[in-house]
Amino acid sequence: MPKKKVFDAKKLVKMVKDEAHQQEIMKTFGFKTSAQVKAAYFRALVESGEVPGIIGGRGTGKAKKAKPIAVGKRGSIIISAEKVAELGIGKEDKFTVRKTSAGIALKKV
Repeated sequence: MPKKKVFDAKKLVKMVKDEAHQQEIMKTFGFKTSAQVKAAYFRALVESGEVPGIIGGRGTGKAKKAKPIAVGKRGSIIISAEKVAELGIGKEDKFTVRKTSAGIALKKV
């Protein structure tokens, strides 16, 4: 993901409020697309406090500290009772295990 462009937020908001044409704004700040202008304008409004930011999406909350999953002496995977309950796994549930590009996936059978 490209780095966010640094710009003068107050100046951008002022230009929009003064009804400057989009092409003029793009030239002034070096934006290449109208999407960049719109995203920058939204960021500027949030920074100035004129509009509240959007809450949600990935990474907004703190992740719970993950408890490690162990492999026993006989090669069994050991998952804590807390994690089993959190995942809704029952005593009789069976799974297939496969390696993926992201790691390991369990699929309920």
